[in-house]
Amino acid sequence: MNCNVTSDRRPVTRIRRRGSSHSKAFTLIEVMIALGIFFMAMFAILGLVANSLRNARALQRKTVDCGMVAAQLSLTNKLTEGLETGDFGDMYPDYEWTRDIYEAETNRLFQVDMIVQRRSGGAVESKMSILLFRPESPPGSRDGGR
Repeated sequence: MNCNVTSDRRPVTRIRRRGSSHSKAFTLIEVMIALGIFFMAMFAILGLVANSLRNARALQRKTVDCGMVAAQLSLTNKLTEGLETGDFGDMYPDYEWTRDIYEAETNRLFQVDMIVQRRSGGAVESKMSILLFRPESPPGSRDGGR
């Protein structure tokens, strides 16, 4: 038998005081402030990403320089003195190049002066001068050639 049983079985009700209630949920104002901060941070991050993509796109713009003409010329084993012109084909349709090849020293050391410019307007985009040693080339003006 249970000795602690009371005959008075009334439900125990707890009285909550106003100052001591602890809420386990957020209020609507707290949620709205948190969402506002979240969206401000997201828009700032998206702005930075868009700006970075725009800058990366600007860096990828194709520029024409004399390095492409020099690279093509470096593949040849023989150089002949003279003035040559050409273009870049469909890759850069509005640009043309000019290179002047002449012997700088008697040992078949050639100097090549290159210019890349626009066809329309003739604005010079790039200039370069390089020295190339090509012993298999025909004699130039300093070696008794033409």
